[in-house]
Amino acid sequence: MAQVTALAVDEAIRVDARRVGDIVNELGESAAHNVIVMALEQLAVLLMQVEAALAVGDLAEAIAMSERLSRLAWQIGLPSLAGVAIDVATCAERRDMASLASVRARLTRVGNRSLTEIWDCSRG
Repeated sequence: MAQVTALAVDEAIRVDARRVGDIVNELGESAAHNVIVMALEQLAVLLMQVEAALAVGDLAEAIAMSERLSRLAWQIGLPSLAGVAIDVATCAERRDMASLASVRARLTRVGNRSLTEIWDCSRG
């Protein structure tokens, strides 16, 4: 009988601390905190919109929302999330459903961890 081994999925999340620092330096601590909080809320909404579009098979909407997600993630210093969002859009454009299923799960993992990391970075 074959053994099944569970693999732990743990990906490094990159936060561009310099970009976050630039936002704080440009806007001041209080305004930067507010901007980052609003961006986090929008990222969370976009993550849900990508997931909802994929759940109903609306690839065009998934592509559009993934591209918006990627741009916003870059702007606030989340290159890992931006890259995975682009991967989702690419798989959807190619209609590569096997790859899309994998990258979709990765987007959820990286998205959740990125939101936590940037929140922690902005508070400390």
